[in-house]
Amino acid sequence: MTNRQILQAMSGLMAGMFVAILAGTVVANALPRIVADLGATQSAYTWVVTSELLAMTATVPLWGKLSDLYNKKLLLQLSLGVFVLGSILAGLSQGVEMLIFSRVVQGIGAGGLTALVQVVMAAIVPPRRLGKYAGIFGSVFAVGTVIGPLVGGVLVDTPWLGWRWCFFIGVPFALVSVILLQRTLKLPTVRRPDAKVDYLGAFLIVGGVSALLIWTSLAGNSFDWASWQTAALTSLGVVMLGLAVYVETQVAEPIIPLGIFRSRTVTLATVASLFVGVAMFGGTVFLTQYFQLALGKSPTEAGLMSLPMIFGLLVSSTGAGQIISATGRWKVFVVSGAAIMTAGMGLLATIDVDTPFWQLSLYMALLGFGLGMLMQNLVLVAQNDVPARYLGSATSVVSFFRSMGGTVGTSVLGAVLAARVAEDIGAGMPAGAEGGGGHGAVPDLATLPGPVREVVENAYAAGTSELFLLATPFAALGLVAVLFLKEKPLKTTSGSQRLVEESKAESAQADLPGSDARPEVTLSKAGAPVATGSGADGPEADHR
Repeated sequence: MTNRQILQAMSGLMAGMFVAILAGTVVANALPRIVADLGATQSAYTWVVTSELLAMTATVPLWGKLSDLYNKKLLLQLSLGVFVLGSILAGLSQGVEMLIFSRVVQGIGAGGLTALVQVVMAAIVPPRRLGKYAGIFGSVFAVGTVIGPLVGGVLVDTPWLGWRWCFFIGVPFALVSVILLQRTLKLPTVRRPDAKVDYLGAFLIVGGVSALLIWTSLAGNSFDWASWQTAALTSLGVVMLGLAVYVETQVAEPIIPLGIFRSRTVTLATVASLFVGVAMFGGTVFLTQYFQLALGKSPTEAGLMSLPMIFGLLVSSTGAGQIISATGRWKVFVVSGAAIMTAGMGLLATIDVDTPFWQLSLYMALLGFGLGMLMQNLVLVAQNDVPARYLGSATSVVSFFRSMGGTVGTSVLGAVLAARVAEDIGAGMPAGAEGGGGHGAVPDLATLPGPVREVVENAYAAGTSELFLLATPFAALGLVAVLFLKEKPLKTTSGSQRLVEESKAESAQADLPGSDARPEVTLSKAGAPVATGSGADGPEADHR
């Protein structure tokens, strides 16, 4: 494809990605107001965030596998439709229960967008050229992330609009994305009449992951970590995932082809993504609460205060992508990004209620700079190391573990924050004072008397600092994982080209009677890719 054709095709992809990013960021600064307006607790605040992450995490592998079997464009449009439905339901919510349910629906759609946008990009752009377009992806990510909190703050602060428009605003962008995808995205279809979806494996994976994520979300809040509920949920999750592994080794088209983990690159990228998810989501999702409840800022001001981190992410993702496309060298950026991210996390663990904004901005910019070099490139190196027919599976696996890490991190650290805030408020509350959120409710600072407000601000500042301290070791483990990645040259043909070539090669080999020759990629009993070259990672000389 020419550069113009790629840019045209990416217009719909970027519009869809913009919808997903906007929907998440436009709500971020509104959540404290939404939760307070609905009379919910700190636990509900965490659930409003976690429910979407949980649904997205659990469904990403299924979307990724479906993209290996069926029409990618149709699946992408379907995921946008599901996302729009969830957004409308969220905007119409009258209680926190309905809001959480609608966030689950949004998460299912977001799971499709998370997996499919990256799969389609890999299908139309060779890995060696993909970095050149990462700047566009980074720009859309940055614009959506920058505009989202600002728009959300303005909507919340405007009496005749309100927080419900934070959910409605993404609907027209989603419809535009569907139209653009229909007009501009053209993908070759390699028909697979024998394709089957492993519904049993999908059910077991979704059920097992959901059980464990629900446990991490509720433990320490709704029930004790050491309780019968913990035993029941963890046992259910482990048993279902164990059965899923068995089923995946027996079916012809597994949801997660276990053979892709024979590649050291895919395995290490997956492990690194898990730790990055814990550190990134678990640490940063509560920054908005810090701005509003520790520093006393409005939703609009909180959005503006997020800009340093977004600026760092935009600069590093764009710059690193251009250099990777020009040189083909990627490991130095992945390792540097992990190291800078870890440093940023550690520095943010030192913040308190009196931290100067310039200092806070520097710490956030470092964190964003590291994330910009790391996140997308982990997906890139995994896509570069698998046969084209497993692009969807490899992409979704890396995204799945990042989302799972984020969900677990948000849930566990949210429980830690709630417990720490309640303890500090209870210990520091003046005699006879009430309304500071000591019983789990998210406080409205504007209604609190001066002494109580000071106690609440200090409690949320100390709690947020502790979250970053707990998240820093996970970022460091991600750094250790990427250090062991082996740098391989990036392929110069797109996923669609490689898929057609692989299919032709296998058909030609199948037509040779009595031939001992084997296709470049064959299928094991489990449907996993089996490399025919030397080493577990396949022939290193083939860089097509």
